[in-house]
Amino acid sequence: MFLQTLDILGTIAFAISGVSVAMNKKMDPFGVLIIAFVTAVGGGTLRDVLIGVTPVTWMTNMTYVYVIFAATVFTVIFKQKINYLRTSLLLFDSIGIGLYTVVGIEKGLSAGLHPFICISLGTITACFGGVIRDILSNEIPVIFRTKEIYATACILGGITYFLLRQLPIDDNVVFMIAGAVVISVRLIAVKFKISLPNLYKNEHNKTV
Repeated sequence: MFLQTLDILGTIAFAISGVSVAMNKKMDPFGVLIIAFVTAVGGGTLRDVLIGVTPVTWMTNMTYVYVIFAATVFTVIFKQKINYLRTSLLLFDSIGIGLYTVVGIEKGLSAGLHPFICISLGTITACFGGVIRDILSNEIPVIFRTKEIYATACILGGITYFLLRQLPIDDNVVFMIAGAVVISVRLIAVKFKISLPNLYKNEHNKTV
């Protein structure tokens, strides 16, 4: 039940993130709903397909569909209030990847997979809805931008998850701490402009 709650919260966060991007691109209502939907369930759909869970989760539980629709309507109605926070998109996106990383890892464990694969599944669950969102919005996906710490935050959260599992700590606490690590790493990286090394920093000078 706790894991499903995290999944629903992640769905809400990503749906709001998708709506914000779509409205900034001035899409029509149908486009806004589609972007919200693929952002919220894109990563989870790919995860379920990879581990052989079909039909995928949102097809067998209409709660996700209702939650996405409600979150979309809420965000459209209260767009001005949400946009009042300049970092709202970043915040909801970070919350989404934090929650979805933990959910993806737990799904991998339930399937009896190796911890390395579980962390990969958590990263896929957290990131690939955003990848689809950005592609459909004609943007370079955040996960592939050299100036963004994104998938790295998910991986660090996944490592934290498995380290904490070695300690006598309640599983729910492990979930929350691991998710908080992902969210914190992402927000701190943006706040202090921390990024991975740029492999192409000398490219321009070589071609001039």
